[in-house]
Amino acid sequence: MRVVSLVPSLTEAVAVSAPGALVAVTDWCTHPARLDPGVIRIKGTKNPDVPAILRLRPDLVIANEEENRPADLAELRNAGLEVLVTEVRTLDQAFAELERVLAAVGGSAPPRWLDEARAAWAAAEPVGSLSAVVPVWRRPWMVLGRDTFAGDLLARLGVVNVHAGHADRYPRIPLDELRAAGADLAVLPDEPYRFTADDGPEAFPGTPAALVSGRHLTWYGPSLAEAPAVIGAALRAALR
Repeated sequence: MRVVSLVPSLTEAVAVSAPGALVAVTDWCTHPARLDPGVIRIKGTKNPDVPAILRLRPDLVIANEEENRPADLAELRNAGLEVLVTEVRTLDQAFAELERVLAAVGGSAPPRWLDEARAAWAAAEPVGSLSAVVPVWRRPWMVLGRDTFAGDLLARLGVVNVHAGHADRYPRIPLDELRAAGADLAVLPDEPYRFTADDGPEAFPGTPAALVSGRHLTWYGPSLAEAPAVIGAALRAALR
């Protein structure tokens, strides 16, 4: 199989599970740190170099309905390429879609890390019964809304997103409204916006802020095996 991945978390999943399958990935594909020699970069998830992908003549392009633009995927399909598009809104969906992707790239059985991820989440203990605002961007402020994968992971750890009932999946909400939501916690991932100790917590005075690894909160792949421990540790540290 010759595979092009347009999704960073799927790049990691395929690279670890089917070595040698990837021929191209996006500029945002940071894991694993060292890809096989010869794997090329084809720009970003929102602006892939479609002509470069076509020249590679891959057997399969893997994408995601949220991360990639329909127009780019349509162009690839119209050129005769097979495009597998994942949809992930919950942890259970993530496991199912990972199995589908790995089977499509030639995996004979689910990899060990996938079994470990299932076991880790089955054993995950809630941090408590907490409410949280979960910004993913600032200038303007945007937060997790309804039906998000990250929101489902947090809920499994006992953290309820206060905007989970919003009509939008990633609503723009003014900072004064976020502060007035009365959340127990502000959860600040380091992607897509890179919140840090000096950029983010100061916006929520008096509210504990948990700085969380975005890869463990938003990626579905090998990172899921350690995500409950990593996210849980960040949440507990904020509450001390």
